[in-house]
Parts: sequence; C-alpha cells; structure tokens
Amino acid sequence: MPTTSLWRELFGFGLAISFSPLHIGLLLLILVGPSPLRRGSWFVLGWLLTSAAAIGLLLSVGHGLLLTMEQGTDQRTGLDLLGAGGLLALGLKGLLGSREEAGPPGWTRRLDGFCALPLPLLLGLSAAVQVSSPDDLFLYAKTAASLLEAGLSRPREVLTTGVFSLFTGILLLLPLAGLALVGQERLLPVLQAGKGWLFANAELIVAAICFGLAAYLGWQGIEGLRAG
Repeated sequence: MPTTSLWRELFGFGLAISFSPLHIGLLLLILVGPSPLRRGSWFVLGWLLTSAAAIGLLLSVGHGLLLTMEQGTDQRTGLDLLGAGGLLALGLKGLLGSREEAGPPGWTRRLDGFCALPLPLLLGLSAAVQVSSPDDLFLYAKTAASLLEAGLSRPREVLTTGVFSLFTGILLLLPLAGLALVGQERLLPVLQAGKGWLFANAELIVAAICFGLAAYLGWQGIEGLRAG
C-alpha cells in the first residue's frame, strides 16, 4: 500500500490543484443558476475525470519510457528544480498582479459568459483550462513522478490515482455537497459571500500557494543534487 508520506504528499498536491479560482468561481455561478445540482454535478465530475486522465497519461508515458524517479536521478531533480522555478515565477506574477489591480481580477468579468455556455461546451472549456494551467501541470507531473517512485502495482496505482483525483476536487465537492444537503435557497447567501471573498483574494492566495510549493520543490531538488 502507498506509504503515509506518499498520501501526505498526494493530498497536498491535490489540495493545491483544487484551489482553482476560475473553476471555483464558475461552479459558484452554476450553483446559483438554473438546474444547479445537475449542472454542478457534471461540472465537478468533468474536473475529476480530467485529473484522473492527466495522471493516467503521465503514468503511461513514464512507464513507456521506463523513467525512474528516485531521489537523486536526473529526471526527478530536473522536474523538482524546473517546477520550483516555474511556481516561483507564477507566485511573483500573482503577487504583482494583486497589487496593480484595484478590485477583482479581470478574468472574473468573463465568468458570466462562460457560465451561460451550453453544458458540453462549458465542460470542454473547463477541461482545456484545467490541463493548460502551468502550476497544475507541474503538480500533475510531480504527482505522477511520486507514483512512479513508489513502484505500486497497477491495480494500486489505478486506485491511488482515483483517490488523488478526489483530492484535486475537494474545494469543488464541498459547495456541491452543501447544495445537495441544504438546498439552493438556504445556501445562496453563503455562495454569494464566498464568491465575493474568492474574487477579492484569489491572486494573493494563489501566490502564497505557489511560493509554498516552490520552496518545497526547491528543497527536494537540492536534496536530489546532494544525493546524485
């Protein structure tokens, strides 16, 4: 079975991926609109399947190329250092952007248009944005590397990938579960307040997450250089 340290790492990466302000914002708009439970469920399911497919594809490539991801290998060290540099750059960009913009980020003004799209088109757009986000790509790659390093059997690897995909959807599953439990009318004030808070603080929170992950991956990369 996967070790406790592996689960801890997978949970941290999954939780970081789950904080996607654009997708959370879209989901909150869906949940205050028509057919919220049906549309929201499809939206979250699309996110979970996209995460599972991304990890599955990366694992297939890793197995096909016979990549080794133990501490100290060139592949592992290079991925850690590249990820640290990329996430540091994204964190700085988000931090500077939050200081320059007065009010919610510019992308929030396009969410109403996205939310009005037909559901299949909305799901396709959501998946495309999810797998094209640089910080998420680094985290998916790092997750796949951790699973390759663990050397799990294929059934356990598939099961662990499924659990990880649930980790990546935690912050989407919570409001959807709240809607299912208490209903749209009672949850509406909470959703509206949550949307306002998210839009006001998204850039700073993303920057903080990127800095934290950059520090972790940088430390892992330095340890890899020492081990190599």
